[in-house]
Amino acid sequence: MGVMLTLLAACMVPSAKQNNSAQTITYTPMKTNVRPAPRFKLEKPSILDETESENTQSQQPAPANSPDKTVRVLILENSKSAYIKHSGRVNIYTQDKSKKYKISQAGTVSVKSAKNGQVQVGTLVAKQPIFIEPVGGVTLTMDKNGYTGIFKVVPGTNTFNIIELTPLENYLYGVLPHEMHHTWALEALKAQAVAARTYTLKSIENKSEEPFDLYNDVRSQVYKGSAQVYDSIKKAVDGTRGQVLSYKGELFYTYYHGNCGGGTDHVEIWNEKAPHIKPLSGASCKFDNHSKSYTFSQDITKSSAERFARSQGLKGTLSSVRVAKKTSTGRANTLTLKTSNGSKQVRCADFRAATGIRSCKITKMTTGTTKIHVEGRGYGHGIGMCQDGAHGMAKQNYTYKQILKQYYPGSTLAVVR
Repeated sequence: MGVMLTLLAACMVPSAKQNNSAQTITYTPMKTNVRPAPRFKLEKPSILDETESENTQSQQPAPANSPDKTVRVLILENSKSAYIKHSGRVNIYTQDKSKKYKISQAGTVSVKSAKNGQVQVGTLVAKQPIFIEPVGGVTLTMDKNGYTGIFKVVPGTNTFNIIELTPLENYLYGVLPHEMHHTWALEALKAQAVAARTYTLKSIENKSEEPFDLYNDVRSQVYKGSAQVYDSIKKAVDGTRGQVLSYKGELFYTYYHGNCGGGTDHVEIWNEKAPHIKPLSGASCKFDNHSKSYTFSQDITKSSAERFARSQGLKGTLSSVRVAKKTSTGRANTLTLKTSNGSKQVRCADFRAATGIRSCKITKMTTGTTKIHVEGRGYGHGIGMCQDGAHGMAKQNYTYKQILKQYYPGSTLAVVR
């Protein structure tokens, strides 16, 4: 059965000042056989667009004791050894519970790949997954990052993966400070919380049969555990608990980026396979020019551009790169690469991913002997919510709902129940 969502209408919420001190969040152990629902269903449509009244009856965020989804985050990939510190008692057991033991005091557990596709966790060796479960608020620390969920160690061929099983809201505690600075205005952090929660639930929508739901890096969202939580982050996540965005009864990928340089663009210029939907069709922005990321000037190596040219089937020495086609906001859609053996038009999004230019909103591009000089505006892919713009709006006392309405026009705000 899918998780039902109750619609939440727009309302005015004043900006609030946050306390930025850090604190540890208590973790309640969960069942390790929990799996995400394959799909999420929405109740009555209520589009959060220009025609919706701000006076429509609203609902509060889901209560703190409401059921929480479990997400499975890949936090260590294809490793041969690892050391996990635990601040207190942990239970260690195989997936079928045939082997188990506990460690009552704080210490360190070693994890190693073993022969014949087995993995060793402490003194326990098995060919099946082994769980490390913290008890009573105990924290697990690996690579200086603290986690509050259950670790699932999955053996492979001469390596192993570690997947953390953690409640959705706990996961968001660990995502937000790495996607938006914790000192930013609370309403911006709330908008980020809703966007990150929606992106998470959309990502796990049909992954019940997959080994994990999310990566812990930019392939999903940056996540480094939730053992320590800034008070501002906790306020933002708890203050929007369960809230998500949808469009026409479906969750969608609520993309976000650093700075749009004066306007966001349609998702298809970045991801040509993405569906055409209004919330990701682009939006004007006049709130991001306060940021140092609003403009940029950088040099990229000509060799990196030539490698990309070769990957596109162009041979010879690269002689120039120029903008071929722009969107209405000035973002380059396609570039023309010219070499001694020919030329070809390529997607700027692909060129950016290969070379590391800060944005495709290019205002100047000069090809030199060893470097390509690029000037432009913005930072990131330019799709969905502009984070600098969200911060700018929040500083001008816009609410998080107004921020979401600005950057995801036509979307619905709902509550997971």
